[in-house]
Amino acid sequence: MSVESSRLPCSILLLAGGRGQRMGGEDKGLLQWRGQPLIAHLHQSVRPLTDDLIISCNRNHARYAAYADRLVSDDSADFPGPLAGIRAGLFAASHGHLLVLPCDAPLIDARLVADLRAIAQRNLQVPVMVRHGEFWEPLLCIIPTALKDQVERAWQAGERSPRKILLQHGAVGLECPEDDPRLANLNTPELLHPPAGMSE
Repeated sequence: MSVESSRLPCSILLLAGGRGQRMGGEDKGLLQWRGQPLIAHLHQSVRPLTDDLIISCNRNHARYAAYADRLVSDDSADFPGPLAGIRAGLFAASHGHLLVLPCDAPLIDARLVADLRAIAQRNLQVPVMVRHGEFWEPLLCIIPTALKDQVERAWQAGERSPRKILLQHGAVGLECPEDDPRLANLNTPELLHPPAGMSE
């Protein structure tokens, strides 16, 4: 898919700054899946969609630099959670909207991204979040960068939940099936490398 001027221009943020607790502390975005690092799968999907591809990472900067136009890092060393990366991405973004995706969801496809952008195009002032069943997915979202100061104020006040902040700012949902395989998070060793005889 090529960048289309008729679609909402977005900076894209790939979140790869976590502690990797469920992966034994390993840098999740660089773990191998189907022959490539997880970050490479997302890079292939979204690279044609933006001229501003940002990765939030706190380790292995040289390796991540190959997959991004720019890198951002948390401003504290204690892995304070994904909102820290989103904060940094909002202030770094060069476009009016920031599309956020987690590095451990390599099955996200062009259709899901296009659907998010289409809803954001119709709701320019508020965030858009993936929703399946009763669950919101705050790390699969598009945020107007005009909200960066509000996000920063919430952060400084102690808020750490991206979902809560996005809902407070009137987030609308992209409804997906409850069992949508594109939303699979490969965030444990068992999911990343299923036992022999089980499908991935």
